[in-house]
Amino acid sequence: MNRNYTKQLQHPVFKVVAKYATENNIPAYVIGGYVRDLILGRPSKDIDIVVVGDGPAFASEIAKIMRVKKVSIFQTYGTAHFSYKDLDVEFVGARKESYASASRNPTTLAGSLQDDQNRRDFTINAMALNLFGDQFGELVDPFNGISDIENKVLKSPLDPDITFNDDPLRMMRAIRFAAQLNFRIEHNCLQAIHKNADRINIITKERISEELNKIIVSTQPSRGFMLLRSTNLLGHIFPELLALEGIETIDGKSHKDNFLHTLEVLDNLSEFSDNLWLRWAAILHDIAKPPTKRFDKVVGWTFHGHEDLGAKMVAKIFKQLKLPLDHKMKYVQNLVRLHLRPIALIKGTVTDSAIRRLLSEAGDDIDDLMILCNADITSKNDFKVKKYKRNFELVAEKLKLVEEKDRIRNFQPPITGDFIMKTFGLQPCMEIGTIKSLIKEAILEGKIKNNFEEAKEEMLILGKSLGLKISKL
Repeated sequence: MNRNYTKQLQHPVFKVVAKYATENNIPAYVIGGYVRDLILGRPSKDIDIVVVGDGPAFASEIAKIMRVKKVSIFQTYGTAHFSYKDLDVEFVGARKESYASASRNPTTLAGSLQDDQNRRDFTINAMALNLFGDQFGELVDPFNGISDIENKVLKSPLDPDITFNDDPLRMMRAIRFAAQLNFRIEHNCLQAIHKNADRINIITKERISEELNKIIVSTQPSRGFMLLRSTNLLGHIFPELLALEGIETIDGKSHKDNFLHTLEVLDNLSEFSDNLWLRWAAILHDIAKPPTKRFDKVVGWTFHGHEDLGAKMVAKIFKQLKLPLDHKMKYVQNLVRLHLRPIALIKGTVTDSAIRRLLSEAGDDIDDLMILCNADITSKNDFKVKKYKRNFELVAEKLKLVEEKDRIRNFQPPITGDFIMKTFGLQPCMEIGTIKSLIKEAILEGKIKNNFEEAKEEMLILGKSLGLKISKL
């Protein structure tokens, strides 16, 4: 069947490339992800153009015609890139590749379009649309990728064992595409991933995390993690998560499979938020259960302190995976550390004091914490889940009421250290911190309101109890 996509190639980039390519007798094609997404009806802002010739030189000429001032040229790889309005456009000369066993960086030679398609990771990414002459818009699909799209299957153009051994990152990409597109991975490809799983260790952590994050923000991230586990990749890239797997039974008492529970929480949360770092908090909320697991003959299995140890483990895992060590990591740590607090309120009497303390510690993360904790309510017992959900709604309402009344979120005591020093004629000393802490405690306990007048009165009482005298200045 002759498939032509001329109507879908109306962007000025394609028209300029087609005109220049035809006039200068240089075959050019749009290839890869843009073509795949066009056929799938998915939006894409990344255009890859393969040129049977000098890619950077071709890109420079196109940039001049389109009045693009900045072109990034990578002569070593024969590629060039520029941005045009809302698009990222990359040019590469058609090439063939060969790999050394210790590296995923290939040795490249100039080649034909067929050579370039042979080196692609999957058939659905090997399709090209002609931008040359009378063949403009025609699909060039030597591996029948269009059929694989229709059948929702991922296959490699050549022997998958060679494909994944040459560039092990393609194994992560296979699982990422399966998760993103809801495709299945063809049996031979799955076997090849399993066989070559240890090859992932030659890939940089940054590249692995880039693919992992794309799996995490997919619609149903558990699908990707189940594939990572079944192919043995998870043990290489994220052993701490794999350590959650399994159920242990003593004296007829069992704990849940915390790996499957974590994936359930992740999927639950993903229905309400696409925040990558909130999803990371879901992944890591129980990460310290293996090292804190204990069996008690009376109460059964316990994981005391897993929230605090888990918060510490976040930093280690972020460093290992080369994830950002800035406010994003601290945000995840805070959510992991506090994730039991709202659940504890559900089980007991919800006091204003407990709510104020939670608001004070969570600060601006309180709304995301509540999303995480709501997702964490899982059980095979539907009655138990419904009961917890109802109680959780009561806690959420109480949080809202206390916040409106007491303005506790991110609060600092109304009395500053400087004011305490001036009132009592003090130089910097321990008593100033003591007074501030006790005022904050009084506000959290509801003894005084969160305003300057009552805080000042409390300060004077505390100062007197500490033997301080009001300064005459």
